[in-house]
Amino acid sequence: MDTSALARTELLQVADAVAREKSIERDEVLEAMEQAISKAGRAKYGHEHDIRAEIDRKSGEVRLRRYREVTDEVENEFTQILTKDAQARQDGIGPGDFIIEELPPIDLGRIAAQTAKQVIVQKVREAERKRQYDEYQDRVGEVVNGIVKRNEFGNVTIDLGRAEALMRRDETLPRESFRTGDRVRGYIYDVREEQRGPQIFVSRSHPQFMAKLFAQEVPEIYDGIIELKAVARDPGSRAKIAVISYDSSIDPVGACVGMRGSRVQAVVSELQGEKIDIIPWSEDTATFVVNALAPAEVSKVVLDEDQGRIEVVVPDDQLSLAIGRRGQNVRLASILTGWDIDIMTEETESRRRQDEFRARSQMFIDALDVDDVIAHLLVAEGFTALEQVAFVPVEELAQIEGFDEEVAEELRARARSYLEEMDRINEERRRELGVTDELTELEGLSPSLLVTLGELGVLTLDDLADLSADELRFASSSLRGETTLEGMAGLSEKEVEEVLAGSPMTQDQANGIIMAARAHWFEDEEDAAEAAAPEAVAPEGEEAAQPESQPEVQAENQPES
Repeated sequence: MDTSALARTELLQVADAVAREKSIERDEVLEAMEQAISKAGRAKYGHEHDIRAEIDRKSGEVRLRRYREVTDEVENEFTQILTKDAQARQDGIGPGDFIIEELPPIDLGRIAAQTAKQVIVQKVREAERKRQYDEYQDRVGEVVNGIVKRNEFGNVTIDLGRAEALMRRDETLPRESFRTGDRVRGYIYDVREEQRGPQIFVSRSHPQFMAKLFAQEVPEIYDGIIELKAVARDPGSRAKIAVISYDSSIDPVGACVGMRGSRVQAVVSELQGEKIDIIPWSEDTATFVVNALAPAEVSKVVLDEDQGRIEVVVPDDQLSLAIGRRGQNVRLASILTGWDIDIMTEETESRRRQDEFRARSQMFIDALDVDDVIAHLLVAEGFTALEQVAFVPVEELAQIEGFDEEVAEELRARARSYLEEMDRINEERRRELGVTDELTELEGLSPSLLVTLGELGVLTLDDLADLSADELRFASSSLRGETTLEGMAGLSEKEVEEVLAGSPMTQDQANGIIMAARAHWFEDEEDAAEAAAPEAVAPEGEEAAQPESQPEVQAENQPES
């Protein structure tokens, strides 16, 4: 049998075997072999030459060739050839074409063979990495099974069969340990292309890991009859999931719990005993928050949509249950619903309402010069500010029990008179403090707030523009007391949130005012850019300068006299 034919056949067999073993395309292996043979050819004939190898995909025959580009100007005599020389050797050839010379097959020596092997291994590894990245990039969001390959300081490397994945220590469950050979399930949350190859990141603490486990255990979730709307986890300790059923005959909570708790217990076992609260999801925010705080009972819910906060009132004996151990229950409920939740007892809420009632009543008594009966009636009807009394339609005020149109008109007149007097006093105080008139032109800044800003040292547009939205809201808060903007830095995050809750200004409103104060910065930049630009129009009374060559052109175009 012809030994060269045998070698060619073996070459193709090796390529097929490598392709099967590494799960990559046969052509990618053969291309790696071609590059390796090309490198060996350059090692023999000179690295400066452009030598390329080609393997016949059917016969396995290896052809080695030298390429030289045809060009009118030679810069590299090893890879280029003049057009006239090329045309003398081959008809019909021109610049951009190649002169191809066949080279005799090379017998790979030990060093050349080793080099070729390294190239093949490298190229095959690159092809394998690309295949892994393409495959697992499409599998982000899946739960995979693997075997622990090694555990280094809590970072677990998992063999997935066709690739390796990494589960960092913070992605495992607390008190969970793995040994080499253990089977493990995890959630693919990220796949990245890095210099050392594709990195597949797996997690067991990710909220979606629990969601995927329920989808595996509950057929109704897999079929789309039940949807898992939200998940909040304290990994290894406790979790809450919100579910909704699109079939009125199926109870979503019962379906997830399963017969005698079999379905939820399977998930709990996988998560090392993590307690799971399954609650029904609701479009009504108040209802959803009440459900999320289970098992605690809720007496009342007050939503503040502008601030994105919700106040929940619970019986005194339910407070610790609603908050949970180390605030766990309310924290998970907040994550699940997407709302900041403030919990207070009925006693605390009642005391606060009484304080607010007294404070508002006293405000009306002082400002409107009325007795406490009228003040209490106004507060009971929902009036919280003098502006509401001053500009409310007479008919609405007259509808209050014990009021008539004459009383309503008198109350409106007194409220407006008081507000005008306060505006006059605030205006005088503003001028004394040195607050510039530019600030009065900004929408959203009341005369009283301008005085407050002046007392805090905010006097100009630039001073206001330098504030953050939280600082402006802090300044406008009725709960700020004597704390200055500089003193705000010494407060805890919770204390700042409590003060901001007393601000009538939302985050978006504060941002809008500050951006309006910064507008002149951008106008100044535009003016500076225009001033720096060259003048395109000649000054009045002067002719625009003509290029020096212009008169000559005009002279040439003049008819001969």
